[in-house]
Amino acid sequence: MYFIVVKFNVKPAYVDQFMELVAPFTESTRAEAGNLWFDWSRSVENPQEFVLIEAFRDDDAASAHVGSAHFKAGLDAMRPALAATPKIISRKVEGSDWDSMGELQIS
Repeated sequence: MYFIVVKFNVKPAYVDQFMELVAPFTESTRAEAGNLWFDWSRSVENPQEFVLIEAFRDDDAASAHVGSAHFKAGLDAMRPALAATPKIISRKVEGSDWDSMGELQIS
C-alpha cells in the first residue's frame, strides 16, 4: 500500500474554517475505490498545523488519486489558506491495514 502523511501549516485567518474548506476533497477521496483511509488531525502543539494520514491500495490507486479532478480542486481550494508548502512523507509499505501494536497489548 501507499502510506502518506502530510503536514499543512495554515494561516491563522483560515484555521477555524480549514476543515470545511477541505471537506469536498476529503469526501471525494474517501469515495475512491483504492482509498484505504484519509484522516485529518490537528497538532496539539501547533494549532495552525493540520496533519493528513492517508493510504491507497497500490500504485495505481495512488496515481488515480493524484490524477483526479477532485485532487486538483482540493489543492486549489486549500492553496490560499496555506502559510507554507506542505511537508510530506510518501512511501510504499507492506500491508493493507493498521496492525496491532505488539509492545502495548490491551486485553
